[in-house]
Amino acid sequence: MESPSSGSLPSRQTPLSSRVEAYEAIGKKCVSDVRRTFCLFVTFDLLFVTLVWIIELNVNGGIQKQLNAEVLHYDYHISFFDIFVLAVFRFAVLILAYAVCRLRHWWVVAVTTAVTSAFLIVKVILSKLLSQGAFGYLLPIFSFILAWIETWFLDFKVLPQEAEDEKRLFLVPDVLERAPLMYPGPLSDGQFYSPPESVADSDEGADEKQDPEKVPF
Repeated sequence: MESPSSGSLPSRQTPLSSRVEAYEAIGKKCVSDVRRTFCLFVTFDLLFVTLVWIIELNVNGGIQKQLNAEVLHYDYHISFFDIFVLAVFRFAVLILAYAVCRLRHWWVVAVTTAVTSAFLIVKVILSKLLSQGAFGYLLPIFSFILAWIETWFLDFKVLPQEAEDEKRLFLVPDVLERAPLMYPGPLSDGQFYSPPESVADSDEGADEKQDPEKVPF
């Protein structure tokens, strides 16, 4: 017959084993979830700027005509093509650094954000984009905001979360070493065995009941 304690023991070990398996799964991942989210946002940055630029080309006289004017006859003062190239630069550098090389430092995104900010500020001051309608405002502002969001997300979300996950992985061996002490082995049936009353004790009790004269007053 199985004892109640031995039946409840696996349920006590389940949380420990599940946590260990979860931390081992984190350690085996090539790219963490939060880093993949960052890379996805960097891709969104490129696609969003590209979409806005294509809309600008189509609105201002057609894509083919404007591509010829902004790319083949590039003019720093009136062309939006350099803002698109800047988005491609951010995408290529950040994906190479944080997805391919898997760097764990903020200096790369700091460089891309600094280059983006400096270029856009100079372009807005020296160029004539503000006289070309709404897109003269939207493209520089969108590029500036997206670049700074990438910096914030990496520095305040990606790197701290990965450091915390790595710290938890280092604690797994200690948990495994302490597990045998925390959870004792199953109890045997013998520990719940209560021996029957001895024959000698039962005979003495019967004699006392049969011979009331021996009972002291």
